[in-house]
Amino acid sequence: PYEYLLVPENIPIDIVYEDDELLVVNKPAGMVVHPGHGNYSGTLINALTYHFENLPKNSNERPGLVHRIDKDTSGLLVVAKTEASMTHLAKQFFDKTSEREYVALVWGDVEEEEGTIEGNIGRHPKNRLQNTVFEGDEAEKGKPAVTHYKVLERLGYVTLVSCKLETGRTHQIRVHMKHIGHTLFNDERYGGEKILKGTTFTKYKQFVENCFKILPRQALHARTLGFVHPKTGKQLSFNSELPDDFRECIEKWRGYAKHQN
Repeated sequence: PYEYLLVPENIPIDIVYEDDELLVVNKPAGMVVHPGHGNYSGTLINALTYHFENLPKNSNERPGLVHRIDKDTSGLLVVAKTEASMTHLAKQFFDKTSEREYVALVWGDVEEEEGTIEGNIGRHPKNRLQNTVFEGDEAEKGKPAVTHYKVLERLGYVTLVSCKLETGRTHQIRVHMKHIGHTLFNDERYGGEKILKGTTFTKYKQFVENCFKILPRQALHARTLGFVHPKTGKQLSFNSELPDDFRECIEKWRGYAKHQN
């Protein structure tokens, strides 16, 4: 693997909770979690190594990282401060006992009020930047993935949903929601930047393009994070407010949906 020097950088971090064993961080959209693929500075790890010395190493030289969220997804992330906590937390994620709930704005009117999406996820055979669901005879090409979703609000051409992760595959919610025909709003990598339905109406097109400007990324936020504290054994749960751009986008759709009825 390509060797790089991990440079600590004085980047502010939004710390939601901290003790001797771990910290919970609220990551802004646009920030990469760890260095790699041309992002060797400005990442959360660059920031963490500046603010915290002696973070535990894990197998990938990603100090303290138990899990990660995509660059353009905002929200909660737990970081271990000791080797023991690293092991304990990693096991909770592996055993699927941690709680991870996301809020997503997806295209279309989601049919069911709630449901479970099960479909093995793996690298897309034709597009290396995408993951996809493999089914039937091809299932073994992917890793098992389970997402539970629930409709929070119907807004005409889009739906606000809550997604709970049972597994944590790369792009899991983005891939699973696309799989059931509801790509995340403005998710360029998965086709969510295309305007759904009604493109003939200039006003509608302008409205959606304005929403894309307000929220220039996929509409996904890691809202709830829960796990057992490695040392005290207490169940901890954290919540993070939707960021302003996401909230504003939802408000715009609420207004639009009202005028349609």
